[in-house]
Amino acid sequence: MADTIADTRRLFTRPQNLSDAYGPPSNFLEIEVSSPETVGVGRNRFTTYEIRLKTNLPIFKLKESRVRRRYSDFEWLRGELERESKVVVPQLPGKALFRQLPFRGDDGIFDDSFIEERRTGLEQFLNKVAGHPLAQNERCLHMFLQDEIVDKSYTPSKIRQA
Repeated sequence: MADTIADTRRLFTRPQNLSDAYGPPSNFLEIEVSSPETVGVGRNRFTTYEIRLKTNLPIFKLKESRVRRRYSDFEWLRGELERESKVVVPQLPGKALFRQLPFRGDDGIFDDSFIEERRTGLEQFLNKVAGHPLAQNERCLHMFLQDEIVDKSYTPSKIRQA
């Protein structure tokens, strides 16, 4: 057996300058869930959230996008990722079934504090999912984040980098 000697010399690195330290990051993905809006009346009432994406990752076709989604769209995305990807998908904030009961004396799922709590949970969910390199290849994630309308009858596939 031949003796191998590990090369322990340090790699040459150039000193960091101010533009390196304070310039834009080489790769970034920013997702913000904001501006909740409750629409509809009675049993057809629901809340939508604006999703803003900014990135320079080459896998995304748009570098900036804004779409509106409701909670059921997030449930669809989670189901698709669980079924189609090899990613362990985090939980969504709960459905709050107790808050949907009639005669509660408050706004239930349309209460401002509940909507804000859910918005925060949805933002955390999206950032965890979209930050995963394997999830970034899923067509359903790209549709959810960048297409105005989610085509729920799409054919699952992987995204190829240009």
